[in-house]
Amino acid sequence: MRTITTTEDLAAFCEAAKGQPYVTIDTEFLRERTYWSKLCLIQMALPGKTGDAVLVDPIEGEGMSLEPLYDLFRHKATVKVFHAARQDLEIFFVEGGVFPDPLFDTQVAAMVCGFGEQAGYETLVKKIARENLDKTSRFTDWSRRPLSDAQKEYALADVTHLRVIYEWLAAQLEKNDRHRWVAEELAILTDPETYTVRPDEAWERIKTRTSSGRFLAIVKELARFREDYAQKMNVPRSRVMKDDALLEVASTRPTNMEELGRSRLLQREGRKAEIAEGILAAVKSGLEMRPDDMPKPDTAREQLQVNPALADLLRVLLKAKSESLGVAPKLIASASDLDAIAAGERNLDALKGWRAEAFGEDALRLCRGEIALTAKGSEVRVIRTGG
Repeated sequence: MRTITTTEDLAAFCEAAKGQPYVTIDTEFLRERTYWSKLCLIQMALPGKTGDAVLVDPIEGEGMSLEPLYDLFRHKATVKVFHAARQDLEIFFVEGGVFPDPLFDTQVAAMVCGFGEQAGYETLVKKIARENLDKTSRFTDWSRRPLSDAQKEYALADVTHLRVIYEWLAAQLEKNDRHRWVAEELAILTDPETYTVRPDEAWERIKTRTSSGRFLAIVKELARFREDYAQKMNVPRSRVMKDDALLEVASTRPTNMEELGRSRLLQREGRKAEIAEGILAAVKSGLEMRPDDMPKPDTAREQLQVNPALADLLRVLLKAKSESLGVAPKLIASASDLDAIAAGERNLDALKGWRAEAFGEDALRLCRGEIALTAKGSEVRVIRTGG
């Protein structure tokens, strides 16, 4: 097991990778105690059952530059293969401002090849590579050194089996002509907007049933403060203030330390002077916000008049389509998407791109009465009505 800890050795491996059709890549990181992920290990493997596989250790190699890796990411002749790449890509985008190009995500490819909504790596190793994974090092603290041989072997397995999985899935995509489906999904993963967190918009992720403008104004200011502070101090949002405590503070509207001290849900970290003062300032800003600037909840879907019979027919159509395509129904459209279509909403992902081809176009024809559904045994068929 070769471990790379110098820029020169990393550059040599990446140059070798540039001569290959693909390279498999994975990372190990920690995020439990930080806002930004702490990169602890990078695993890479070249094609072939005995192809070179290495560990890149940015902790042992503290002075090592990852620029050779980023240069490989920019090298278009070599496909960079990941599994469930979102968090890996976020790390590289935040640290290096770069996305792998071209990119292949085996989890995305597996979803459109019939392996379910979120196919796990272990599942693909068993079903495609016909191997079993050793799980003993699954809960490793990857920031601690030295790493044992067992930990290194566990980490390398994430890229060595990935070679077989990639080649099998790439062949399947060629066979069923679904490369475009995967490309549409990967475009989201390589969009900087996917990883850009704006403190002004942080309130939108907080679930609340209250639609009061003043209440939401306070929630917005509290969420903005929490996001700013967490990013600046590189601590998890929950260390600053959990969602339930944030909503409690927005409801009680404390104006001084004594009132804030009565909070039942605010944890010890949130009672420290710097955070407590920030919370009180956020509440004050929310209370003083002009009505025109107050956030407004998106109630468009709540106001839609759903045709329940049509929604049920759309569910039957989706089930029939997903079974014939071998794709998980939730990957094509959610239950709320179906209700929205039945209520007349048309600006939906389920009606765009490959989803339109797979389901959306017939869904709209069903809504217009141009097709009908018939059943023969357990099979559901689509027939033209001439409507």
